[in-house]
Amino acid sequence: MQPNRDHLRILIAEDDEDDLLLLNRAFREMNFNNPVDTVSNGEQLLHHLRTHTPLPAFVLLDLNMPVKDGRETLIELRADETLRHLPVIIMSTSSAPHEINTLYRLGANSFITKPTTFHDLVNILQTCVTYWLQVVQLPGHP
Repeated sequence: MQPNRDHLRILIAEDDEDDLLLLNRAFREMNFNNPVDTVSNGEQLLHHLRTHTPLPAFVLLDLNMPVKDGRETLIELRADETLRHLPVIIMSTSSAPHEINTLYRLGANSFITKPTTFHDLVNILQTCVTYWLQVVQLPGHP
């Protein structure tokens, strides 16, 4: 049994306001009360991670963002000694096998194709939350 992890944060990097609204609505639908922080590009994500404590339990990272996209951000995260252990879940409209393979090689922990229905989004987020906040042992988190 895992200790209570109601305080653990999630960080979302998503530039599409409609997708972000849906993600927030899905978390409300799940009655998820943990803090959820958001940024709109990879540069903001890296700045947030380097200037805010504690680190989130995991990051939901969109691929196609302005300024610094998800690929560039993932590469930089994995090169940073203090951030490389952070679980990163890629959420993208892409489902191209070469893209997925590349992202796993770059250090993604999971790759999820963005669902087409709200119900599926809720189910996917619930699965992520259950797995990352209740099942696994996270580095640096009791």
